[in-house]
Amino acid sequence: MQPHLVGLVTALVGFTSSFAVVLAGLRAVGADARAATSGLVVLCAVQGLVTIVLSQRHRVPLTSAWSTPGAALLVATGAVAGGWPAAVGAFLVCGALLVLTALWRPLGRLVAAIPAPLAQAMLAGVLLTLCLAPVRALVATPLLVAPVVLLWLVLLRVAPRWAAPAAFALALVVAVVVATADGRPPALVAPLVELTVPVLTPAALVGVAVPLYLVTMASQNVPGAAVVASAGYTVPWREALLLTGVGTMAGAPAGGHAVNLAAITAALPASSDAHPDPDRRWLASRTAGVCYLVLAALAPTLTALVDAAPAGLVEAVAGLALLPALGAALTVAVAAADRRVPALVTFLLAASSVTIAGVGSAFWGLAAGLAAWWWLAPRVRP
Repeated sequence: MQPHLVGLVTALVGFTSSFAVVLAGLRAVGADARAATSGLVVLCAVQGLVTIVLSQRHRVPLTSAWSTPGAALLVATGAVAGGWPAAVGAFLVCGALLVLTALWRPLGRLVAAIPAPLAQAMLAGVLLTLCLAPVRALVATPLLVAPVVLLWLVLLRVAPRWAAPAAFALALVVAVVVATADGRPPALVAPLVELTVPVLTPAALVGVAVPLYLVTMASQNVPGAAVVASAGYTVPWREALLLTGVGTMAGAPAGGHAVNLAAITAALPASSDAHPDPDRRWLASRTAGVCYLVLAALAPTLTALVDAAPAGLVEAVAGLALLPALGAALTVAVAAADRRVPALVTFLLAASSVTIAGVGSAFWGLAAGLAAWWWLAPRVRP
């Protein structure tokens, strides 16, 4: 029973703490309500299936997840040239790059060569916009948002793992009360999958696909594998990349942006909380995968509740949930004093939300940061 309870907690924490970010990201790059709902459904289903396959096949507590940093990147990127079909094309290319990384080692080495401070600075810049949402919402609608923030702060002290899920649950309660008072009571919504023909545009490939791939690798796959390995397990790295890449490609036409190894929730199934016997902890991951399949069926109803919520309320909860990730990214970005300027250049440009030649700020932030990194690097004198 113990591993199954931990698996349930893993799925609930992973879903409730970030699904609003996924919806916001998909809507930002052009998805309408039906397409965004479809994307959430397929992401839940794919990550559930990948988790079940990996954990069952290798008897290792491996958990798959959607790319939360990738969704935040979409929020920061905004509308792309070519609209939603171009964004879907970028998702497809991102999946292809993950598959290529599994099959061709030099690509993995090239990604690993990107300095960690710059990769984390780009992530921090992407997260900043979402992490400012609680501040804006608290000023705009204090009576609705303040109880959610207060609950989050209290649980952050006494039960950190449940802070974001509980805040989100309270936000949903507020949404239900407000919608019912307005004569729009919530109702169950049947799952739907809406396919979009992908379109490949240069701006979307450079501004969405490449940054999405980089942030997914640097902020999800690499640390996710490290968490499981630190618990004493051998991670099937290439197979995990291959499965998540193929899953991303399969889910892209339905609106799924990226699937990867879990990073934040990866420690739960791999810990002794799942089972005293390390050889039995994989059951927690498999249960989490099954729970994600159930959540896929419930995703449209939750999406409808989000749509019914007062403006800014759910986004505020998403921002609260991402604050620890922002803090961790900034810590790595500015850790080395002699490398802070390139990291800050990357952070500021990535956070600026500017678009140049149809390409979003995340790409330009990383490009400028790499240029500054090279220019300011100590020169070896002959």
